[in-house]
Amino acid sequence: VQLQASGGGLVQAGGSLRLSCAASGFTFDYFAMGWFRQAPGKEREGVLCIDSEGGSSTYYTNSVKGRFTISRDNAKNMVYLQMNNLRPEDTAVYYCAAGGLPGQYGSSCRMEMILDDFPSWGQGTQVTVSS
Repeated sequence: VQLQASGGGLVQAGGSLRLSCAASGFTFDYFAMGWFRQAPGKEREGVLCIDSEGGSSTYYTNSVKGRFTISRDNAKNMVYLQMNNLRPEDTAVYYCAAGGLPGQYGSSCRMEMILDDFPSWGQGTQVTVSS
């Protein structure tokens, strides 16, 4: 399993970034995909999850509602995190992960974030938002 996040960088408050995650080595369209973040000195937190079909997404962090969206392209084995109106408190290393609740034909996202649902992680990408 390989997950490679990219697209991070330095942006001013109010700006936008689009993170990408390239997946390989597993049946991408069976698994839910999540974006997580970890700020210095803080625990890793869930941001958003999207189910295996891309039909449903679940927010794990209320502060990003209305600003962040998750999407996926199963034909390209890619998942994206569009981040708008960025705030300094969004500064963190962002990770993508594969997993979710397995079903007969695909995986879904829990209503609450449980790290153990996501056994496969990629390297993170740094997002820094300046004020």
